[in-house]
Amino acid sequence: MKLDTEDIQEIIQHFAALEDPRSHINRKHLVGDLMVICVCAVLSGCDGPIAIGRWAKMKAAWLEQHLALPGGIPSHDTIGRLLMVLRPSAFQACFANWLAAIMQNKELALQKNSDDPRVKFARHIAIDGKSLRRSHDRRRGLGPLHLVSAWAVDCGVSLGQLATEEKSNEITAIPQLLEQVDLKGSIVTIDAAGCQKEIAATIVVGGGDFCLALKGNQGNLHAAVVDYAEDKIVNDLTDCQVETLEYQEKKQHGRQDHYTYYQFVAPENLPGREQWKKLRSIGVAIRRSQCGDKETVDVRFYITSLLLNVALFAKVVRGHWGIENTLHWCLDVTFREDDSRVRERNLTNNLAWLKRFAISLLKQAPDKQSVAMRRRCCGWSENYLAQVLFGKDG
Repeated sequence: MKLDTEDIQEIIQHFAALEDPRSHINRKHLVGDLMVICVCAVLSGCDGPIAIGRWAKMKAAWLEQHLALPGGIPSHDTIGRLLMVLRPSAFQACFANWLAAIMQNKELALQKNSDDPRVKFARHIAIDGKSLRRSHDRRRGLGPLHLVSAWAVDCGVSLGQLATEEKSNEITAIPQLLEQVDLKGSIVTIDAAGCQKEIAATIVVGGGDFCLALKGNQGNLHAAVVDYAEDKIVNDLTDCQVETLEYQEKKQHGRQDHYTYYQFVAPENLPGREQWKKLRSIGVAIRRSQCGDKETVDVRFYITSLLLNVALFAKVVRGHWGIENTLHWCLDVTFREDDSRVRERNLTNNLAWLKRFAISLLKQAPDKQSVAMRRRCCGWSENYLAQVLFGKDG
């Protein structure tokens, strides 16, 4: 597939509403041109303004065929200044329609290919945070920037991110991030740090369901759920409404995992139940791992607004780790995000979003190559880059 003028205009149109924050003096480059260059360069392996600027110079002949470029090929300083002054929230908003189109196409395909009649397809959104370890600035007294991300697990699409200065600020950042995401008909999973009444209420009001990991930060509720579940399991699940699911998986190096899931209707006398909007069930996930003579057991507890459907409960519990295993791992290993020494907050935030958006596009490529190889191919071949940009076969 080759790009043509209409293709480029389709991309540029996404940025038409983006207010140009640069000074009118010596404004030589169009925002749309700069944004197309940034997206294409990050897809092709660039991690910062210097690399983006060099990529643009190397691809000058190709870019001049498709972009207006009234000021010629922009320098890395021009690109860096723009990414520093753009408001991250406004920048991310430009990608909303683009992401919506990707999600629609992927979800239609997933619905057609669903092979489990017990699990009706619902959008699964995992919320989790990640610190950019080398983004600290001791001179200004700033620690590493912490980003909270919303990840559409089944589609492999990043729906949004919000920056905080500390990991402990996740509790206040999560509700703000949820307000930026369309939650209608979705199931939202969050680890124990996000197990808060206000967060659960925000999800329900937004039209979604929640499945929240439960730990000691909700002391009385956690103790009550643990006592209830253990009592019912010991007594062979009598006098309760419950569904169970068990299965095994063989892993590498001779390890074998056995999973057991329990989903109970939440008891009426559960302490504080009335304070949790639409709390309907509680869940237990048990993983027994056997490797040789060594056995480990991991038990996790959850509260959720889902009705009894243990197959669905198990799917979202397992799927939540997709944000860690797919998004965060890819950012660390393929995009080397933790190695970035960029310290200016807006620039760091906007570059981080470009990388997450790039992963979202690379995940949709219709081949069996790794994300790392797809990224290299974008740098090697403009035709392959066009396929990734538009999600089409060559």
